Amino acid sequence: MTAAIDVMLPYYGDVTLMKLAVRSVLDQSYTDVRLVVIDDGYPDPEPARWFGEMRDPRVTYLRNESNLGANGNYRKAVELVEADWFVMMGADDVMRPGYLAAVTDAAQRYDVDLIQPGVEVIDENGSRVLPLVDRVKKMITPKVDGSGEAIGGEDLAASLMRGDWAYFPSIAWRTEVVRRIGFRKGLDVVQDLALILDIVKQGGKMALLTDVVFDYRRHSQSDSSVRALDGRRFDEERSFFLAEAESFDALGWPRAARFARRHLTSRLNAASLLLKAARTPGGSVKALMRHIWR
Repeated sequence: MTAAIDVMLPYYGDVTLMKLAVRSVLDQSYTDVRLVVIDDGYPDPEPARWFGEMRDPRVTYLRNESNLGANGNYRKAVELVEADWFVMMGADDVMRPGYLAAVTDAAQRYDVDLIQPGVEVIDENGSRVLPLVDRVKKMITPKVDGSGEAIGGEDLAASLMRGDWAYFPSIAWRTEVVRRIGFRKGLDVVQDLALILDIVKQGGKMALLTDVVFDYRRHSQSDSSVRALDGRRFDEERSFFLAEAESFDALGWPRAARFARRHLTSRLNAASLLLKAARTPGGSVKALMRHIWR
């Protein structure tokens, strides 16, 4: 029998944090869930051993024969979804006990294709933190009334182009829409934002909830952090934003196009990393400056 919601967990990384993520799913107050872990070939036998001893029928563990990379593993995960709604959870994030209850309730109350709940940020050690990037996200996230609100169209697109305040691993997605549109190939950093915008441009809406039910883990040495310091992240972002501006122009969404061309928060993010890039082996001040001033 198909569960009400699938939690897809593409995995490659710290084993201990992955186990915490899995336990947070299995300890939810809402239990009509299927958890699918897709191991992208992490070189450690412990995950296979641990899942092999697990007797919870809600859990499926798969291991890719070859490494697909983040984008490829996300696309494989979408293909394996069976429920009408799913979550693409990070393998080191933590669901609070009421997360699934909150998003499944919102799926019934709102006519939307995405659900973004309230999120707090934790570090490698599980401590509550609020780095600069997340302080900015908090400032620019649309303010909603009561427990939540549905937003879409140019208002949502322009808001996300002003600054990407969404937290991809915490979002619940309507399966039919994501499967029809799919993740764009060739993107490593902005693939999640690209998917959200592709849905919005086709008429999709997002429910933005106020209750904090998810902990997003931010690592100081994450792949995106390394890519930011050597400039690769911002090269991808710049190309993406300029292409989006053209697509918004075609839709007659001038505010969204204007914010996309400016991509101000992306450029400010690059500026905030200049000193760190200068002190870090492999960091590229030149690449960051190119993004700031272009």
